This record gives sequence, structure tokens and C-alpha cells, in this order.
Amino acid sequence: MSKTLIIPLLTLALAGCATPVPQSLPPQLVPKVFTGPVPAAAQIWPEVSWWKGFGDPQLAALIETAQDQNRDIAIAVARVMQAEAQSTIQRSALFPQIGAQGDHTNSGCSGQSCQRFGSGKAFGLSFNASYELDFWGLARDNLRAANEQLKAARFAQQSVALTVTANVASQYLNVLAIRRRIAIANENIAAINSILDVIKLRVKAGAASHLDLAREEAQVEQVQAQLPGLETLEKQALYSLAVLLGRPPEGFDVEVRELDAVLAPAVGGGLPSELLLRRPDIAQAEANLASAHANVDAARAAFLPQISLTGSGGFVSTAIGTLLQGSSFGYGYGAALLQTIFDGGRLAGQKDLAEATQKEFIAAYQNAALNTYADVEFALVQVANTGRAQDHLTRLIAAAREAFEISQLQYRQGAADLLTVLQAQQTLFTAQDQLVQTMLANRQAAVHLYEALGGGWVEQPEDRTQLAETVPTPRP
Repeated sequence: MSKTLIIPLLTLALAGCATPVPQSLPPQLVPKVFTGPVPAAAQIWPEVSWWKGFGDPQLAALIETAQDQNRDIAIAVARVMQAEAQSTIQRSALFPQIGAQGDHTNSGCSGQSCQRFGSGKAFGLSFNASYELDFWGLARDNLRAANEQLKAARFAQQSVALTVTANVASQYLNVLAIRRRIAIANENIAAINSILDVIKLRVKAGAASHLDLAREEAQVEQVQAQLPGLETLEKQALYSLAVLLGRPPEGFDVEVRELDAVLAPAVGGGLPSELLLRRPDIAQAEANLASAHANVDAARAAFLPQISLTGSGGFVSTAIGTLLQGSSFGYGYGAALLQTIFDGGRLAGQKDLAEATQKEFIAAYQNAALNTYADVEFALVQVANTGRAQDHLTRLIAAAREAFEISQLQYRQGAADLLTVLQAQQTLFTAQDQLVQTMLANRQAAVHLYEALGGGWVEQPEDRTQLAETVPTPRP
């Protein structure tokens, strides 16, 4: 064979080979360390069952129920099954297609037409086979794209499960916080009513004016007006939690727990480059990119000639009893080569579409990585700052409670006016309500941090197609 023919054939063969997935995360997009504050004793990376560290059996039971009954997880599982079916469909192109057909004809005639056409029965049994040689890797590229989509569906299922787990924990904590806020409001009302009783006695005795009575009654109504809104929020949180558990909201409830008894253990991340191995949504973006790249290879292979082999054989007889005899057997085989010469730009358009889609998924992968780093940094800051605010509010409440008790005593003794009492009371109960909201933000920030760090999930080495590079540390 001449060199002028060998070189073009080798070029075509190499063009049809699978090419490596482009590495899409340059070193400048990968931070060296996390800058958010992390306690010195914090464990590195979450455990798989991280929610058990909160020390609340009811929370653990709710999460286990959600993992089994949540409908979003069920949808994700069904999508994995769909992706598995698509992979099976694409794999079939690598195997011969074999079929069988049975025939029976019964022809008749009348008069002189029988002499010209004849009449009678005929039986036939035939087999046919076809096989398209995957010389350029088109079928393998399509299968690779389908397998990467299957991986993406599995990673999406893990991502949905992690999100559902975090949402259950967050809504459960929300329920506890709202119930504590309702209890604080009722304590506030009880305190106001006790002062109101004193005011009524003093008004009757002429030692206080009706202005004091009106102010205190207005204070009661103001706090009572907050209760319906809080009760609505409680029901909303309960109903959302019920849906996460895959059950109707009617009759659903959780046991009363103290929010401050639910404590999240401290956790921190290791190297930012390792975080990409621990987020299922990042792995999903990675698999989507790998699938898009396989489609690029397939679009390039579609330009090359397609070679197919065909074969057929069968039996034909006028009597079914002699159908399977050797004298009734016939066969045929052949090969075909198909090369597109002009298609109005269809193949070129498909290649351009595949390449543009790959560019989209490169940007999507990079964006997902950047958002992941920001997610962790924000969660670290939020956990630390809400913890600091919680400490300040605890000390504020201690001082405000003392001031409120002193003001009540002085008012009963006539040494202070009602405005001083009302001010001290408002400071105390506002701080108590704010503390509950800050505690909730702190616990939910911890949940968010566990979710941002991947919840203990780790991508397997064989599934990786992106290798994060790190910027080398300069020598002194």
C-alpha cells in the first residue's frame, strides 16, 4: 500500500480515537487554604452520619425517615434508573443485531390463470444479522457519554439526599426555635399581667393614673398580637418538615425540645483542593463535562465512513415437513461503506453544537467549584459570628433581667415610674427573643457548614476526570 494512502487512513483513525477530557480548573481558581475561623479542636471533614453528633435522637429519627420516604430522593433514584436504561441502549450498538422471521403464503387462481401463475403454499424461515464496525469509536463515544450521564445521575441523587438531610435538620431546628419564641412571648404576657394587677390596685387607691393603666394594657395587646404570627410560622415549619418526610401535614407533630440542648460539634475543612472530592454536586458537574466531551468525540467520528456487515440465511419450502432440510437452505452476506458527501451542514452543525455544549459545562464546572469555596467560607464565618453574638446576648439577658427585677421593686415602692419598668421589660424580652433567633442561626449555620463540606461523601478515584492542580508554594 502506498504512503499516500496510509497517511490519510492513519490520520482518520487517530481522529476517531477518544481524547482526554479537558482539565478545567487552573491553579489560580483553587485557594490554598480556607480563611474562615475554625476552632482548634474541630474535626477535619464531617462524618457520614454527621447529624447524630447534634445529640438529638428525634432529629436522627426524622432524618432517617426522610432518607427513606422523601419524594425528591425518589425522583433522583428514578432518574438514575433512566440513565441506566440509556446506557444499556447505547451499549447495544457494540453488538450484532440478530432477527428472525417466519413466513407462510397461500396463493390461489382459477381457470387459465393457474397455468400462468400456478398456485399453492410456501413456508419460510429466515434469519438476518447486521453489525456496524465501530472502527472510529462512534458507538464507544456515545456509550461513554451515556455512562458519564449515569455517573452524573448518581451524584445528583447523593446531592439531593444531602440537601434533604440538611433541610430536615434546618426545619426541625426552626420548629424548636419558634416554639421557644412563643414561650418567651407568653412569659412576657404573664409578667405584664402581674404588673397590670399592681397598676389596677394603685389606680383604685389613687396612687397611679389611668395613663399607666392604658400603657400597660397596650403593652399586653402588643405582645399578644405577635402570637398569631409566631403560631403561623410554627405550622408552616411543621408542614414543610412533614413534606420532607414524605407524609401529609395533617396530624404531624414533633416532641417539644429545648433548642439550646441541640449542640453541633465543631467541624472544619482540610485543603480546598480536597473539597472537590467531597461534594456530590461538583462530581455531577464533572461528569456532565466528561459526557459533553464524549459527545464532541462522537460528533467528530460521525464525519468518518461507517462500515456495516450484513448476513442472512433461511429455509424456503412448499411443505412445512421439509422446511428444515438442507436442500431448502439459502444464505447471503455482504458489506457496506457509507460516507456522507453533502448533508447541508448537518454534521458540522452537530460538531459545533457539541463543542459549544462542552464550553458551557467547562464554565459550569468552574462556577460550581468557586461557589463551593465561597459556600464553605461563608458557613465558617457565620458559625463563628453567631456564636460570638450568642455569648453577648447571654450576658445582656443576665443584666437585663436584673434591671427588670429592680425596676419592678422600685415601682411597687413608688421610687420609679412605669416607663422605667416598661423599658427594662422590653429590653429583657427583646433580648431573649433575639437570643433564640441567634441560636437558631448558629445551629442552622452549622448544618449549612456540614452540607457545604459534603456531609462525609467522598468521590471514588475511578470516577474522577478532573485533577485539581495547586499553585506551588514559592521558596524563601
